[in-house]
Formats: sequence, structure tokens, C-alpha cells
Amino acid sequence: MRRHHRLAAAAAGLALLTGAVAAVPASASAGAAPAASGTTAVKATKATTLVVNARTATHCTYDRLVIDTKGALPPTTVKRVTRLRYDGSGKKVPLAGTCFVEIKLSPAAAHNAAGRNVYTGPRLTAVRLPKLKGLALTGDFEGVVTFGTSFTSKPSWTAKRLHGPERFVVDFGHTDTCR
Repeated sequence: MRRHHRLAAAAAGLALLTGAVAAVPASASAGAAPAASGTTAVKATKATTLVVNARTATHCTYDRLVIDTKGALPPTTVKRVTRLRYDGSGKKVPLAGTCFVEIKLSPAAAHNAAGRNVYTGPRLTAVRLPKLKGLALTGDFEGVVTFGTSFTSKPSWTAKRLHGPERFVVDFGHTDTCR
């Protein structure tokens, strides 16, 4: 038994000398206090992006959705889904339409650190644009903010990130309405 302890102690000492074992992530701050489990608690050094508004408009050949943020734009996905569901509960989102697109921003929040809503845009609304027919904030759950959009026919889109102020834009194409 003593031999096992000596070998373990020697291996641990060698690992520490060679830097083979890292007990604390490189991103950990020097002043972090140890958690009860013996791991190191690390405070986030980067503020969470806040989603503060969503707005829609129409142009000659596309309908535009703009999602305004406070802070750097997080990674965002745009994908076609068969139905829209509220994050967390899984309940169906009551938007009329036959085609749906989901937009997810993560990591992001629509509430501040105190839990108060910072999002001032529509939560569930019918939109009467040539292509876009509905918009809903479907989630602000576990660091992910999700929007759902509805259409009466299969949409095509382009997405882009714009800066100054920070915003994520999705343009849904439609036939020219300006002729």
C-alpha cells in the first residue's frame, strides 16, 4: 500500500514539474475562489450580448428582419423548421403560416443580469408584408435567444451581420412590388 502511495506521489510531482497536468483552465482568473467540489469557479470576462429589439420592413424585392443587440454579435443560425415551438416549454407558437424559419443567437439574452427584460420588440405579432407573415420571440432560455418567422410559401433568404450599431439582418426574397 505504501509503495502505491509513493508511486502516485512521484507521478504527481513529475506531472507538475513537466506541466502535464492543468488543474485550472487557462482562462481562469487569478482571483477566482475554489468551488465546493474542488474545482475552480471562473467569472465570465466577456459580457453576454443583449438582444434589445426586432423590427421588420419591406423593400421592392425583399422583406427584412433586423435583430438589434447591445454588445458584440454572437454566432447566429437561421434554419427552416417544420413548426415553431417555445424554448423551454415546447408549446406550439400560434403564428399563422405553412412555412417557418427559426433564428437563434447564442450566447445571448433578452434580459439583464438582474433578470429584467431588456427586449422591447414584438413578442408575437402578425406581419402583413409581401413574404413575411409573422414574427415571435420564441425563447430567452439558457443563453439562447430564439425568434420564429412564418410564411405562406417557402422562403429564400440571405443573412448578414451589420455593425455600428450591432445588428443581425435576414432578408426574405419576394417578387418585385415596385414595378
